[in-house]
Amino acid sequence: MSVFALSTLTAFATAFALTAGPAVPVTAAAAVETPAVYDDEAGGNADADDPAVWVDPKNPGRSIVIGTLKEAGLDVYGLDGRRLQHIAAPQAPHGDAKPGRFNNVDVVYGFELDGVRTDLALVSDRGRDRIRAYAIDPRAVAEGRPPLRDVTAPGAAPVFAADEAEVDGQRTSYGLTAFSDDDDAYVVVSQREETRLRLLELKDEDGRVGFEAEDTLDLPASFTLPDGSDWAPCADPGENPQVEGMAVDLEERVLYAAQETVGLWRIELDDEEFEDPELVDRVREYGTPWTYDAEEEECVIDTAADPGFGGEHLSADAEGVTVYHAEDGTGYVLASSQGDDTFAVYERDGGNAYVGSFSLTGGAVDGVEHSDGSAVVNVPLGRAFPKGLLITHDGEAAPADGDREGTNFKFTRWDAVAHAFPEPLAVDTESFDPRDAG
Repeated sequence: MSVFALSTLTAFATAFALTAGPAVPVTAAAAVETPAVYDDEAGGNADADDPAVWVDPKNPGRSIVIGTLKEAGLDVYGLDGRRLQHIAAPQAPHGDAKPGRFNNVDVVYGFELDGVRTDLALVSDRGRDRIRAYAIDPRAVAEGRPPLRDVTAPGAAPVFAADEAEVDGQRTSYGLTAFSDDDDAYVVVSQREETRLRLLELKDEDGRVGFEAEDTLDLPASFTLPDGSDWAPCADPGENPQVEGMAVDLEERVLYAAQETVGLWRIELDDEEFEDPELVDRVREYGTPWTYDAEEEECVIDTAADPGFGGEHLSADAEGVTVYHAEDGTGYVLASSQGDDTFAVYERDGGNAYVGSFSLTGGAVDGVEHSDGSAVVNVPLGRAFPKGLLITHDGEAAPADGDREGTNFKFTRWDAVAHAFPEPLAVDTESFDPRDAG
């Protein structure tokens, strides 16, 4: 998100409320937020969505956060929330075409580009149906210069569209997550308004980053309920239940994908192929009948007729997913429950048992509502985040600027989240290093 005249924020107190049962307010540790951005002409049509963290190899306290702003492109932040760099999304190639629109971002370390090990920020460009790649320069970070440089191959083809005309239909690249496997690097991309996931391998094309499709998976668009009836999630006509939030367990090669109106999927990645998907948890609305109001152009859920087949921990939409890695395969999978402004926590190992939920309820600054993307890092990131960092998108940054509704990102100490639980979650800063994964 772009930064508009807003002073640097100092540490602030944030309150958490556990939601596995009655809410119990808990005061948490200090955190930071980025300046609010606005999705209007004056704000450059900036709408914050998804964050990623790059860990500085020499000075972790100098690590950076990269956040997507949709039509406004990307912002890069320091750990104090200040904007370090802004990158505009590509312009439309001609008057009738769609401009670039950056949806999700992730980081891979050590991709060999033109013979040099290079860390990359990878972005799904929903507007143009491409994967954009940006090299991260550690020296630039150290010297206070803009750290990201576009290294996208100029001839990169659309991810899903057959041609440029189909790109403008906008059934395009949507969610994205990235991972490495030995010397190879991959991204998983979801398709907007479809159930499709595509696995792409990154390729060095004369010192620029291209990609090659490896596998495709179509998740279900409809389901047979326990009573034998068929059900499809609420959607506008012609649309299917899409996936956006995704994350890969970087040690176990397991993809977690949030199908917004269905629930959280677990999908093994074996030999660069998708294995059979397993539904870990369902949204509360799963199985509830609905009708489409053509005049209002929206779905109407018949909550009174809820048959009780849904889950208990996610309220649609299921959104941002991130994985906290701890020792011996332990840790957590976090998923944003956008419908009730909470985050559900599941065990990373075994059968992904549900642990509990938390919310970011505010303190010196506002809390987190309607959260899309999230990212968690277990390693120490300097004095501000010595036990790791959780970053969450906030879809309702406050205070509002008059009638303008803002969005931004919140930075929270992981140990503040962990210690908010009656039985604290693991805080493990040594067993896993994201720079060494793969």
